[in-house]
Amino acid sequence: MTIAAPSVTSKHDENGRTEDGALKYASIGALDLEAGGFLPDVLLAYESWGTLNADASNAVLIEHALTGSTHVARGGSDEEGWWEQLVGPGATIDTDRWFVVSVNIVGGCYGSTGPSSNAPDGKPWGSRFPLVTLRDSTTAEARLADALGIDRWHAVIGGSMGGARALEWAVSYPARVKNCAVIAVGAYSTAEQIAFAQAQTLAIRQDPAFNGGDYYDGAAPEAGLALARRIAHITYRSAAELDFRFGRNAQDDESPLQAPALGERGRYQVESYLDHQGHKLVRRFDANSYVALTEALMSHDVSRGRGTLKEALSLAEANFFVAAVNSDRLYFPEQSRELADALPGGVEVHTIEAPIGHDGFLTEIGQLGPQLGAAFFA
Repeated sequence: MTIAAPSVTSKHDENGRTEDGALKYASIGALDLEAGGFLPDVLLAYESWGTLNADASNAVLIEHALTGSTHVARGGSDEEGWWEQLVGPGATIDTDRWFVVSVNIVGGCYGSTGPSSNAPDGKPWGSRFPLVTLRDSTTAEARLADALGIDRWHAVIGGSMGGARALEWAVSYPARVKNCAVIAVGAYSTAEQIAFAQAQTLAIRQDPAFNGGDYYDGAAPEAGLALARRIAHITYRSAAELDFRFGRNAQDDESPLQAPALGERGRYQVESYLDHQGHKLVRRFDANSYVALTEALMSHDVSRGRGTLKEALSLAEANFFVAAVNSDRLYFPEQSRELADALPGGVEVHTIEAPIGHDGFLTEIGQLGPQLGAAFFA
């Protein structure tokens, strides 16, 4: 198969600089997939901040998490990014110095080719969209790097699924990653993590509106997607945080203990909170993409086909920075320690102190600023 040269579409200001934080697109051609599928013409959506220097040595790739977008930091608009504490002018990853890129993963719904994109027949891929592993997404991003003229990333950084993607980059393309930060994720998805993920994808698939994934000309499976998010969000937050914030309190004037008939009782506050999280995601995310990306994360195993974990990680040439959230009950700190122990050279595990659980990698990322800055951005 002949692969067409990647092409990039972006807007420039009067000085020839692309607008910070504006969505851009790159066509990277056909993609043969690890599980045997095939995508004939893949489009990647991405954002960038700063300016690539003459020798392309200041490029930093930041990988988003499961339902994250490419909008890591503010740019031409005032819309807040999800890692503002870490990225921006004067921040740890100073965009006046570093050229930062964030790519929407293949299978997503923020501009890259995914299940809601049109297939060659002009209809959405829907149920026909193939399994895309994290390794496949790395292959796609490597072509984007080629198109941008980046032979080697100064750093690849991510949290949760983004951390898994960063790790895959360092092992799949060792000569192209100088530094790698893996935050709040292990070297592979465990049986428990796969079990939580399967419950979420099943919630979507069992929604009558799902129609096997071909729902784009009708009602979307909003109830299933909202339920999937509820299940996920329980794992993103700690028991201590839920108890502290909600306890056994009723929601406003609703009474959970008064129910004249099944299904008519009021809600506890924690139920209202989960309802809110589910409904919020439904407004911004595609159900098929949720399934596709969840199954991509289920596939996460950096040692697959590469021998033992130590043998697989020995392929990497990067300097590593590993961090965990102390209260994480989805990706336990023990998994970060297992990863660090398997890396060559004795890698330290840094800790984000956050009572809220896994989501601390988003809300408290600023805690890592000094250590990450000293390690990679001094």
